[in-house]
Amino acid sequence: MTDAPHAEPNRLPAQYAIPFSLVGLIAMDMDSTAITIECIDEIADFAGVKAEVSAVTEAAMRGELDFQQSLRQRVACLEGLSTKVLEEVYEARLRPSPGLKELMTEAHKNDVKTLLVSGGFTYFTERMRQRFGYTYTRANTLGEHDGRLTGAVCGAIVDATEKERLLRFIASTLPVSRNATIALGDGANDLPMLKAATMGVAYHAKPRVREQVQVAINVGGLDTLLALLP
Repeated sequence: MTDAPHAEPNRLPAQYAIPFSLVGLIAMDMDSTAITIECIDEIADFAGVKAEVSAVTEAAMRGELDFQQSLRQRVACLEGLSTKVLEEVYEARLRPSPGLKELMTEAHKNDVKTLLVSGGFTYFTERMRQRFGYTYTRANTLGEHDGRLTGAVCGAIVDATEKERLLRFIASTLPVSRNATIALGDGANDLPMLKAATMGVAYHAKPRVREQVQVAINVGGLDTLLALLP
């Protein structure tokens, strides 16, 4: 989830400015970055445990808990919920962050590849891919059986290490003329990815993230990135 608004202005030291014409990849986190909600918190609301799950989510995003362990703990709270809840969250509660459409349109126009990588869930990243045309998506898969959530995560968990690995892998496939990368995120589990990118952007981020990343968007939407680039 996103911190309350604060007065710190957007920050882009001159040495970090990248001409958009050199950018080959824009990677972004999903929850509280590409979208305005934390999906797992909204799913948990249907189980009557939103407050408890949100508190764990906040602590994990601040970097106070092991992400994999905290994710398994939160997903366990969803056991038994109808999978129809996922559709309800997507339709009624999920909202793209301001400026996402404009940023994605500009990326497509300039043949920039886009990656949506999330510690959240494939149900939502896949719909975001269909809606906004992401080149790549990566997220976690919720266990399901007979139309109910099992309370487990299937397969390896997408965490900070996987986010960084995926960005580096895709970057290695870019042409030399367009090998600059930009990554945007808000939580502690985004930090390795942000630091691995040519330009890592803290987007309305937790204090720990803002402190460790040179570029920050604290005011405005995702399309603010376009105004920051030369």
